[in-house]
Amino acid sequence: MSVSGFIGSSAKWERLSVTALAFALPVLFVLAPLGLFLIYSFFSVDHGEIRHEPSLDNYLRFFTDPVFLPVFWNTLALCLSVAVICVLLAYPAAYFLTTLKGRWRYALLMLLLVPLLMSYVIKIYAIRSILGLNGFLNQALVAVGILREPSSLFVFNMNAILLTLTLLLIPFAILPIFLSLERISKNLIHASDDLGASRLQTFLHITLPLSLPGVASAASFVFVLAIGDFLTPQMVGGVNGFTFGRVLYSQFGTAYNWPFGAALSVMLALVVVVAILLGERFGRNRGVPT
Repeated sequence: MSVSGFIGSSAKWERLSVTALAFALPVLFVLAPLGLFLIYSFFSVDHGEIRHEPSLDNYLRFFTDPVFLPVFWNTLALCLSVAVICVLLAYPAAYFLTTLKGRWRYALLMLLLVPLLMSYVIKIYAIRSILGLNGFLNQALVAVGILREPSSLFVFNMNAILLTLTLLLIPFAILPIFLSLERISKNLIHASDDLGASRLQTFLHITLPLSLPGVASAASFVFVLAIGDFLTPQMVGGVNGFTFGRVLYSQFGTAYNWPFGAALSVMLALVVVVAILLGERFGRNRGVPT
């Protein structure tokens, strides 16, 4: 073999090795655990011992038990609400950022993203103190006369989970929308102005359609993060805020029913995959001005 052939073969094997390593890490740390969950979901537990006899009992229990399926649908509705609220609040904030000039744009963006650097538990405790009976929200509503006395409407229920998840996840919605808005060519905006379009017409026919990929990404991102969260419902939900994440947590913890927890995890993973595919689908087929 010539020197050039040897060098070419060596470079080829090097590229293959790098590619194999790049794929090995996701397979080892993502696909392999998911595969183990799928296998475990067909097993069962008998008197604290896992029986390695494949069956569909766990999935039948999920679809037939009067407890799990309603909690599953309620959690989906809750997370969809969180995604919609986050997008509605994040879009004006991201749009405002794109109107700023120079360093102010990125300075304010960094301020909005600073909460992501804080501890998740500390943020939940801070929000819970605001929503509590003696928290800032109740005190403010009583002070302005909206409430006669502090209300438990904002803590230890589904409303508290909705508010807390929205506050925690809104930075994840602002960033993709901001990036989508920032990529819109200013030439299109200027051309629309030159043709006599109003600012509202420019927004509806240029800015909004071209920013929809960011909106779709933000919505799917927030939904996926919300539906997999079990810590927030655990800390602010109380007995009246029971979500699917808490069901999963209980199966792997106090109930010690890993096969059934694995089956519930598979169902949750299917929803996550569908949400990601829908976000990618709607984001890819949007963005053409009309």
